[in-house]
Amino acid sequence: MRKLKKIKYLFLALALVSFANVYSQGSGNKYAGEFLAIGVGGRPLGMGGAFVALVNDVTAGYWNPALLSKLNYPQLSLMHDARFSQLVNYDYGSVGIPFGKNASLGFSIIRMGIDDIADTRNALIDLNGNGRIDPGERLDPDKITRFSTTDYAFYLTYSKKHNDKISYGANLKVIRRNIAEESAWGLGFDVGVAYSPFSRLLLGANLMDITTTYLSWSTGKKELISPTAKIGTAYQIPFFKGTITPAVDFDVRFENRKSSANAHIGPVSFDMHAGLEYNFQNLFAIRVGRNELGNLTLGAGVKLPKINIDYSFAKFDGDESLGNTHRISLVFTLEEDKYMRK
Repeated sequence: MRKLKKIKYLFLALALVSFANVYSQGSGNKYAGEFLAIGVGGRPLGMGGAFVALVNDVTAGYWNPALLSKLNYPQLSLMHDARFSQLVNYDYGSVGIPFGKNASLGFSIIRMGIDDIADTRNALIDLNGNGRIDPGERLDPDKITRFSTTDYAFYLTYSKKHNDKISYGANLKVIRRNIAEESAWGLGFDVGVAYSPFSRLLLGANLMDITTTYLSWSTGKKELISPTAKIGTAYQIPFFKGTITPAVDFDVRFENRKSSANAHIGPVSFDMHAGLEYNFQNLFAIRVGRNELGNLTLGAGVKLPKINIDYSFAKFDGDESLGNTHRISLVFTLEEDKYMRK
């Protein structure tokens, strides 16, 4: 119980710091779009987030818009991810529809939120007027209110297969952020490309926020989300009635993340994701990976008629009271002749 209280106080402090930051001057916060880097889907998390070349379902709207063109039937995906002892809720939903002979359209929503945060700004019984709690002073519980801090991202995706080897696609992305009574809007673009020189080798790149995404707060503050290049490869190897697929991704950022990145050259930083999947006859799969923080990830998936269920686990190295991450996702496929791509 004491650890849980510590976590609540930690997130309250972070929320208040973020709240204060909204009112501060300046622009160009380095981590303004960090919630967009978490990733979606149970399968990718189990592989450490190495998925930009491998994605072949509706979650391509996030991972690589070029590969949404692989859909031959309409798909719907849902995901829930509870983090840090369930204090942070991270949810995702998407729909993808084949369009014409070679194209696909998609729509995705991401929400990350910390709910039911105590707001004590107007609850202090300040007898001496110094703005802090002194001996004999306290908070009036009747004046404590509650608020939430939430981040939303809405993706509209277009994808097209140029030929059997090359696909390309793009996202129009709208961002909405709320901290108590203040809010921000942002607009950005992602561009993806995929190339398969031969059937087993997959290459992919997703240039996220390619034009730099600007966030405009109701306070007048401006923030920006700098471009990130996600570059990856995967190779599919037949093995024992199934397929083994190793995958490696690199996140290339231009924000001078020297201390927090795996490697850097001047202001350019590099973070690596690595994963391995064994898929048995497209019936079930097991996965292991390493994310950009160096944490172990594990996962498993099962394919049922018209539905894929994936579970993944990410170990949190650090304070054990912050807990580990458990994620479950579903992908529904309308796999019927009348819905098949013409």
